[in-house]
Amino acid sequence: MKKILFLLFITGCSYLYGQTGVPTLLKCEHLVTPLGIDNKHPRLSWVLEDTRQGACQQTYRIMVDTDSLSLINNNGRVWDTGEVTSDKMQTVYAGNELKPFTKYYWCVRICNKEGERYQSAVSSFETAMMNISDWNGAWISDGQSKEYHPAPYFRKEFSIGKKIKSARAYIAVGGLYELSLNGEKVGNHRLDPMFTRFDRRILYVTYDVSDYINQGDNAIGVVLGNGWYNHQALGVWNFNNAPWRNRPTFCLDLRITYDDNSTEIISSNLTWKTSGGKITRNNIYTGENQDANKAQLGWNSANFDDSQWNNVNLCSAPSQNIVAQQLYPIRNVETIPAQYMNKLNDSLYVFDLGRNIAGVTQLKIEGKAGTIVRLIHAERLSPNGRVDLGRISNFHRPTDEEDLFQTDTYILSGKGKDTFMPKFNYKGFRYVEVSCSEPTELKKECLTGYFMHNDVPEVGNVTTSDPIINKIWKATNVSYLSNLFGYPTDCPQSEKNGWTGDGHLGIEAGLYNYDALTIYEKWLADHRDEQQPNGVLPDIIPTSGWGYGTENGLDWTSTIALIPWNVYLFYGDSKLLEDCYENIKRYVDYVDRNSPQYLSDWGRGDWVPVKTLSSKELTSSVYYYVDTNILAYAAKLFGKQDDYEKYTTLAENIKEAINKKYLNRDTGIYAGGSQTELSVPLMWGVVPEDMKAKVAANLANKVQKDGCHVDVGVLGCKALLNALSENGYADLAFQVAAQKDYPSWGWWISNGATALIEDWDYQRAGEFSDNHMMFGEIGAWFYKALGGIKPDSKHPGFRHILLAPHFVKGLTYANISYQSPSGLIVSNWKRKGKKIIYEVTIPANCTATFTMPANIKDSRTVALEPGTHVFELQTTAK
Repeated sequence: MKKILFLLFITGCSYLYGQTGVPTLLKCEHLVTPLGIDNKHPRLSWVLEDTRQGACQQTYRIMVDTDSLSLINNNGRVWDTGEVTSDKMQTVYAGNELKPFTKYYWCVRICNKEGERYQSAVSSFETAMMNISDWNGAWISDGQSKEYHPAPYFRKEFSIGKKIKSARAYIAVGGLYELSLNGEKVGNHRLDPMFTRFDRRILYVTYDVSDYINQGDNAIGVVLGNGWYNHQALGVWNFNNAPWRNRPTFCLDLRITYDDNSTEIISSNLTWKTSGGKITRNNIYTGENQDANKAQLGWNSANFDDSQWNNVNLCSAPSQNIVAQQLYPIRNVETIPAQYMNKLNDSLYVFDLGRNIAGVTQLKIEGKAGTIVRLIHAERLSPNGRVDLGRISNFHRPTDEEDLFQTDTYILSGKGKDTFMPKFNYKGFRYVEVSCSEPTELKKECLTGYFMHNDVPEVGNVTTSDPIINKIWKATNVSYLSNLFGYPTDCPQSEKNGWTGDGHLGIEAGLYNYDALTIYEKWLADHRDEQQPNGVLPDIIPTSGWGYGTENGLDWTSTIALIPWNVYLFYGDSKLLEDCYENIKRYVDYVDRNSPQYLSDWGRGDWVPVKTLSSKELTSSVYYYVDTNILAYAAKLFGKQDDYEKYTTLAENIKEAINKKYLNRDTGIYAGGSQTELSVPLMWGVVPEDMKAKVAANLANKVQKDGCHVDVGVLGCKALLNALSENGYADLAFQVAAQKDYPSWGWWISNGATALIEDWDYQRAGEFSDNHMMFGEIGAWFYKALGGIKPDSKHPGFRHILLAPHFVKGLTYANISYQSPSGLIVSNWKRKGKKIIYEVTIPANCTATFTMPANIKDSRTVALEPGTHVFELQTTAK
């Protein structure tokens, strides 16, 4: 009936629906129709979908109600902003107090400059546990020791006698879990909840389970994995000694609302039963063991005989801080069939997926009961055709003969075809070696890979006339996604650590290509959990305590400032910056107290350079300046005038100290004149204005002397291409980016890499991974230099776009697009003789300043309004 009324209303309404000009992409907390909101003042945002020239929003009105029909009747009883004169497309909810377990509907009505009024479709968000007291369930476990290997299974039966309107499951876990109802897995998430500092913050997940519950008898099933909560595998990072470590535990509320609006809550308590099952061992670092003969069929269905199951134990909550997991979840995002299989003998096979990924494999196999099957996952092969773990297994410290690195073990049932896929683990790999204790026949189709990561939407695209550039861009994205598991990691096989340096070095590449704000908000909450009272942060986050050493300094842990700042620039959302303001301040104050001369050598330096070492004090001091500058800007943004003045002065003092010690004004050389020592001050704005041309020329000369190749580590890699292209040497930057021989990104690709490598020398002996993000800035540089798409700190969120593309030699065309939070930006160009045909699209409600590059005759700056613009530009090329 409501649908009919809605259609009738639309036909007679003065607002316009379903055509250009309508607000779209309505989001709450940067997610579409989220469940489980526990923020009492959630953020609401939208995009103006209007391709007409000059389209812009003059006013908006937001209405919120618990009844969608009220919105259609022009009535927002929970919140009605009234008509607000503003072009903002994001605001914070400021209506009546939000109630727990309530679905709220909302819509946006806008008026454009022509006086036309448009209304969005109705969207929604749903609240969950708004306070800790809203939980009804108890924390339960199976009472086993944290060293006990088999995974615990739990079950609870209940009966439904009335018609259900809706049902929601809320589950918080120390460890990992898989939830099922009536034998069916709930949802498609993997590895929930995300890894946090469990003794300081636990995440809970909300599911709509209305369609999983039957009239009559029902059963809930929960199986728990160790994850990062109970690290039984040993490694150098000491997670086995984490202060929170314990046997996995969970708390669950299944809240059922009936048609008569009564509610019933089925909770975790002493009425549940527990037992073991087919998962006999699981480790996030090593692998998972399953024995098909120990499976208890039907254990998570109604009417199962659990008389031999045990009673559960009550236990304390790992933390009193239990908050909603509001981010794009980890999923099996992409299915990758094996591309090739090599049969080495009748019980040994090697499969090749054709590309390096993070994730798991599924094996379909038939064989004799009790046959032991091992699946070893690796990035490379040995000369004998078997997998090679030698380069990536150094950090693992095996505890026994079954604690095998990147290895799953499965024991066959002998009852037809078995299907095996681990539940509580992921690996980094391309190749899978399958060995069987008995002769077993396998085919290529028996094994499938699943690329796992946080399922963040793609928002960017890069296509050029150079195939190597296109492949580098794709490889960068593979490495970014392979290292996105609730926080950015360094590599998906040997460490899985949230190295802070890797995180901020890849932030721009991540945000240009993916809508990843929710992941970074979660990770910066981890930072706040880990920061010591004096301001110090570890260089892996989350951590068990490892990483508060002597090198966890400015070039790594500047994440506390750089990540919130970039999120603010890209999204125009200051919440994360504000949430972290005091943390940034404590961090900068700590460095200030320990740096009386405004210089600091606290850090790791230019990690993994090609050959030339650079001054650690220079690079660390530059990051000290950058962090302080961000703090000063944030202070001004939040109206903290005293802080603004204090940190503006401090930033200038740091800058002056750097230039006094390291800049030779006669030669225009910083320190020893390495690529890193010249590019880092250039990119980060340390070089005095009157010296930029000289320093940039020295950098260009140095790069040319190095054969137009990189000679940098991770810090120089972040800066080099940007410093060149932003200071008159875009053609040289592209030449470096497009190299195909050593050392270069293209050299990796030419040698078969499908992700970014941890070392410039792809062929050297020693330990390094084939799937690392620390050299990934090039993935952002494509957008900034080739597309020229940059945010403006004065109008963040791409409300005003700084458009400065470089039409570089070596390309005949470049097509760059970015779905910004404010709408789609397109920057395409192609050569036509001596002309450049440049087409750019500016989203509705946005503006741009187009700065033409120096190789265009009569180069100038042009102000652009929303819409599509085409330029025919004459180059200076002879």
